[in-house]
Amino acid sequence: MKENKHKMLSESQNIVWHDGAISRNDREMILDQRGCVVWFTGLSGSGKSTIACALEKKLITLGHLAYVLDGDNIRHNLNSDLGFSPEDRRENVRRIGELAVLFADAGLITVTALISPYRDDRDRVRRKVGQERFIEIFLDVSLDICERRDVKGLYKKVRNGEISDFTGIDAPYEKPLNPEILIDTSRLSVEECVNTIMRYFEKYNILRVP
Repeated sequence: MKENKHKMLSESQNIVWHDGAISRNDREMILDQRGCVVWFTGLSGSGKSTIACALEKKLITLGHLAYVLDGDNIRHNLNSDLGFSPEDRRENVRRIGELAVLFADAGLITVTALISPYRDDRDRVRRKVGQERFIEIFLDVSLDICERRDVKGLYKKVRNGEISDFTGIDAPYEKPLNPEILIDTSRLSVEECVNTIMRYFEKYNILRVP
């Protein structure tokens, strides 16, 4: 039933795209920053939400407009109808991707934090937002370290048989092939991770309009 609902939504008829009177460049000029999507991906416990929020705080402190779209938070509301089947995981990424594209078009530095286990789904968002505005950050941390952290207590539930189809254990995770930034959070502090990302922003003029 859920699959059919998603299909019907994608086949809406008699709708026309309306261009606004203000361009993305107009909004970026006001904010003096380039709207983009910073897409954190990695296993549960790799540090996505922690680093995403620290990055958002750093950017706001420096006077830049940024916003975190956290996967768990969005599943509480917008995506509360989705489960964790492969189809629902893909729909979850699709919806968050569409939202991120809108935020980036508004000129925000849009930071997402969700596992997004399938490479094709992440690449689809990249194509939607544009190669030069999509920054994929892979938190490359071993399953062993993520499980030892077990920040949310999920790995314990998996091992106790309370959760199935868990990414990295009995459900697949497809690593990015060529992420813009690769970080091992087992070797760097949160501050060092944020500084690594900020250096990338400076190198590619994300924080100002050329």
